[in-house]
Amino acid sequence: MQVTRFAFGPFVLDPGAGTLLRGEDPVAIGYRGLRLLAALVGRAGEILGKADLMDAAWPGTAVEEGNLTVQIAQLRKLLGPAADGGEWISTVPRVGYRFTGNTRQLGAAKRHPLSLPDKPSIAVLPFVNVSKDPEQEPFADGLTEDLITDLSWIPGLFVIARNSSFAYKGKAVDVRTIANDLGVRYLLEGSARRAAGRVRINAQLVDAQNGEQLWAERFDRSLEDVFAVQDEVTARIVEALLGHLRPQPRPRKRPNNLEAYDLCARARRLMDDTPQAAQEAHLMLTRAVSLEPDYAEAYRWLAMNHWMGKVHAGGPTQEARSAALKLARKAVAIDPDDAGSRWILAYLLAYEQSFEEADTEFAKAIELDPNEADAWAALSDIDVLAGRIEEGLAHIRKAFRLNPFPASWYYLALGQAQYAAGDYAAAIETLRGDETYRTSSRRFLAASLAQLGRLEEARTEVDLFLVTNPDFTIRHWAATEPFRDDAVLAHFVDGLRKAGLPE
Repeated sequence: MQVTRFAFGPFVLDPGAGTLLRGEDPVAIGYRGLRLLAALVGRAGEILGKADLMDAAWPGTAVEEGNLTVQIAQLRKLLGPAADGGEWISTVPRVGYRFTGNTRQLGAAKRHPLSLPDKPSIAVLPFVNVSKDPEQEPFADGLTEDLITDLSWIPGLFVIARNSSFAYKGKAVDVRTIANDLGVRYLLEGSARRAAGRVRINAQLVDAQNGEQLWAERFDRSLEDVFAVQDEVTARIVEALLGHLRPQPRPRKRPNNLEAYDLCARARRLMDDTPQAAQEAHLMLTRAVSLEPDYAEAYRWLAMNHWMGKVHAGGPTQEARSAALKLARKAVAIDPDDAGSRWILAYLLAYEQSFEEADTEFAKAIELDPNEADAWAALSDIDVLAGRIEEGLAHIRKAFRLNPFPASWYYLALGQAQYAAGDYAAAIETLRGDETYRTSSRRFLAASLAQLGRLEEARTEVDLFLVTNPDFTIRHWAATEPFRDDAVLAHFVDGLRKAGLPE
């Protein structure tokens, strides 16, 4: 999960970290220049067309060719002459540019190692679909996600969130490397096959520190027993890690209809994707609840599907928000012990200004599942806007520890918290990362740039933000966000105004 660095002459370029070093000294390179240099160095010796380079530096934005010429000139000045006295970047007339220096890959920059928690820590790797039918992929994914949820409920375990586990889906990575990346000691891996009314599951629990297999078993059961198999696997893992005297997993409410289960598993994959994917997810979840009227998880994802993309867009939102809140309440009523439903309800209640009830629901969600990374990230958002900035920063950091490779909205929450704390440089670094850069988090990036007096860059980010959020106004945003602290509200509005967002 790391990005290759490149060395050329006295320089080391780390595109992932956004840094350029000359020896031990950092080089003051602009964001556009760094993206251009990364594109050129990454394909050293090749001719890159002007269109490709402009897309690398200004993704999704139409700019004049003169901007590219200016950036190339600045790069040449910044790098100086190569060892042979020539230029690092040569011009290919009427075509583009080529990086002419000798480069070598240094491999990944070392991430800061994550220390092991003070309790048994585990990641569940995506179960492999070993059937010949790709349509069974959601079943294997759903099995993985359910096992993560089951283990998360155990008070004595530290469990990595699904986003980070699924970062390794389909990749051949050594178990020790994965364990180091995620900061866990134990890994559960396995495979699943569903066919002809039967389900076959192979699972093994590995101690990544020494490679020892702690437990392994094969289950071959009737398809109607699939959830009993999940419960059995979870219980065996808890027994292996915590011993016989620790509490066993509490029972979960399972769907009776496996088609509804598959539809929900498919829809979860589409929640953070494009508006078109969100519409597809809506149809899947609507079908799932029609097949299984008492399916809490389907209702909670349907609630988020109604809410996402509606609140910040600037258009009419009350109908979608009311529908989302009703669905979230139904999910909690169906399964009061489902932490996911609790935190989603808490989040929506905060946006309805029902703060006392929201705080209660957040507390209950975390009591039910202290490993629910999304709950900690959502709570960070609400805490920051309530003026509890230090708590917000602590909670988003906890969310990242549980979910080291999260969805893009975690970076929005982190950047928002850093802005609120007045750490504008850190917010810029967070919000310019590829993980979140092309999302609505740009509004906070623009505000952070403006607060540092970098108004031209801020205006550019505002223009990009308004392409996908044309109806955004500061007034509507301020009125619909769950602010509880006037000073925090004023701070955000000040930054958005300085950046040039419309009133």
